[in-house]
Amino acid sequence: MDTTDAPGAPGIEPRWTSSDKSAVGTAVSPESQVWFTASHGILNEVYAPRLDMASIRDFGFVVTANDYFSEEKRDTDHTVEMIEDGVPAFRLVNTAKDGRYRITKIILTDPEREVVLQDIRFEALVGQLQDYRLHALVAPHLVNAGADNTAWYGDFKGRQMLFAQGAGRSLAVASSTPWIARSAGYVGLSDGWQTLHKGEGLRLEFQRAEYGNVALSGTIDLIAGKGGAVLALGFGTQPEESAFRALLSLQKGVGPALKQYRAGWRKWQSGLLPLDEPHDPQTLNRYRVSTSVLATHRDDASGAIIASLSIPWGFNKSDDDIGGYHLVWTRDLVETAGGFLAAGSEKDARSVLDYLVAIQEGDGHWVQNAWLDGRPYWYGIQMDETAFPILLYDMLLRAKAIAPEEADQYLPMIEAAASYIIRNGPATQQDRWEEDGGYSPFTLAVEIAALLAAADAMQVAGMNEEAQYLREVADGWNERIEDWTYAADTDLSRELGIDGYYMRIALAAEDGLPRTHGLIPIKNRPDSSEALEAGLLVSPDALALVRFGLRAADDPRILNTIAAIDFLLKRELPAGPYWYRYNDDGYGEQEDGSPFHGIGIGRLWPLLTGERAHYELAAGNVAEAKRLLAALEASASSGGLLPEQIWDEADIPGRELFLGKPSGSAMPLVWAHAEHIKLLRSLRDGAVFDTPPQTLERYVKNRPPVAPIAWRLTSMVERVDWGRPLRIELMAPAIIHWSSDDWATITDTLTRNTGLGTHIFDLPLTIEAGTVIRFAIFWVQDEKWQGSDFAVMIG
Repeated sequence: MDTTDAPGAPGIEPRWTSSDKSAVGTAVSPESQVWFTASHGILNEVYAPRLDMASIRDFGFVVTANDYFSEEKRDTDHTVEMIEDGVPAFRLVNTAKDGRYRITKIILTDPEREVVLQDIRFEALVGQLQDYRLHALVAPHLVNAGADNTAWYGDFKGRQMLFAQGAGRSLAVASSTPWIARSAGYVGLSDGWQTLHKGEGLRLEFQRAEYGNVALSGTIDLIAGKGGAVLALGFGTQPEESAFRALLSLQKGVGPALKQYRAGWRKWQSGLLPLDEPHDPQTLNRYRVSTSVLATHRDDASGAIIASLSIPWGFNKSDDDIGGYHLVWTRDLVETAGGFLAAGSEKDARSVLDYLVAIQEGDGHWVQNAWLDGRPYWYGIQMDETAFPILLYDMLLRAKAIAPEEADQYLPMIEAAASYIIRNGPATQQDRWEEDGGYSPFTLAVEIAALLAAADAMQVAGMNEEAQYLREVADGWNERIEDWTYAADTDLSRELGIDGYYMRIALAAEDGLPRTHGLIPIKNRPDSSEALEAGLLVSPDALALVRFGLRAADDPRILNTIAAIDFLLKRELPAGPYWYRYNDDGYGEQEDGSPFHGIGIGRLWPLLTGERAHYELAAGNVAEAKRLLAALEASASSGGLLPEQIWDEADIPGRELFLGKPSGSAMPLVWAHAEHIKLLRSLRDGAVFDTPPQTLERYVKNRPPVAPIAWRLTSMVERVDWGRPLRIELMAPAIIHWSSDDWATITDTLTRNTGLGTHIFDLPLTIEAGTVIRFAIFWVQDEKWQGSDFAVMIG
């Protein structure tokens, strides 16, 4: 037989696959640096040798017979189940919709190497086994890219293999039974799916396809394997290394590998708290699903945890979106570490903190998101992401996962992060939804709680002045939350009969306008210029003021905000209530259900149901919190995976969108599973698990001392009540040239270095009411004046 390169280079534009995962798994073993996902009954994205390196698009089967073609992922009904509670090896059963065959497979990774194993069993439900041909189809995407891959078939040590190479990585597929035929081709033009669909079988002469969007195909000898085969998908730097690993796994066998795989997961799960309720063996243990999801998304070597082993609307995404959700977001990471801590896995939670210390930027902040090695992907600044690691340290300290004598090693991280927050907060460049800048109630709550936690850490270290300063800043910001974010006397408040509510986000611009009147751009909408007044935008984010202990659950302003949230954002579905992120959100499918591609309509987030349940628990409404837990769990897939969003309109079966079920954004969302675990823990304890005690004690149970009013060049104050401390707060040393009698007498005062990147001057409290303080700023280091005078009325 003459072999040639396959025609059709470079193939059609590559695409990823569905983000609607039904299974995710990996071994609890540092030797097995490979992670798999499954959807629509087949293996799809596999990540190796790192969690942020997707290496295939999918790996499924086509069944043929005389005048018959059936694609497993499209033409069968699928079921998926865990092998046992908390062990993410899976049994997938795919039954042809026409009733002719059934494919059963067990999927796991070899705990000793970078290999994914599939134990395949084919049953002929109509006719005989020999009537059918089973063809494996693999789409390499090495690494995070479908373009510029090379595929071929060949032998290794006399064993038939399928190979691919790209971006310095390789894969090999080996079968326990012989391949009857093999081919390589370009996707959409000469790949195995195309030739099989045309009735041509696999084109053996297509031995190689170079530098394109390629696919590999192999026909399994069902008779030799008596209806079954074990397929090993191995990864390595060189093709030979990949093949060698695949053969080692085949020699080991699925049985021993599964036994070892089970043992690793059983041992890990046995160390967790028993937060799960007794359940019928035929039903999902959702707690163990959530814990396994968290652990599956963790990189043992570094402590990093990615947001999801998925690419939202991946079937509509090309190589331009190389990150997807397999990146590290500090916020998601800390929320997930909280899930580990709630489950009793202090070691895993602490490894997250150690990872965060290693990737902290030199100026104290963390980037918007990053690859596992800390390289930035997006560079936006979200102030809550700089505050969250301090709160994680504080949680670990309270849980005794950090011994007092170990605390000093984290002090430089805390000091740098607190300094960054002080210098750059309280407004944020981006809110937690990564869209708009300004004063966000959620971000403010996290920042203030973090400053108090940092103050405690510094006081223990003997840094008493720094600790006092941090508490004063926190108190000052806390006092101004309503000035910054509470919208009063708006059309919405009048319609609801309330005096106001917390906005989603308020403008930080010092333009003299009330913050409710500024326009906030609405992202991801068809009209890119669409904007709403800040005072008309509402979000469940405001409930963070209760979650982080800054406001009581029965505070009238919180109750008013809940009325606004529920009026605009709540949807009651058959399974219970769910909420939108904010009104006019655009991050979701389009009106007709087509994929989000920069524009769309925001859908319901189950995560927000979990957050609302935590609020209800804080308010003493235990029964409602339990009802919301049930709603959160009801949003999951049949395999128990929680999605980022669920569909909120009438069913569109052609797009696989069903009311109350996962949409196409991302599944699983690790953050949602962490929230699920924390909610289970909170319900068990009868209190919100992750509420910081410092804020609750200082702002809800007690009243803090009066804090200075801080004047900054970026946040000028025109008037201060008499008797209230006025503090001039600058980012560099300066001499304050000031007068209280219209320049008749002048005093020059050098600012004091706080040790946290700011320089302050507190005006004397003896200044009489009605006095206008006039001052100028002389910068010491640059030896120049600011260039204008300033004034503050003491009223």
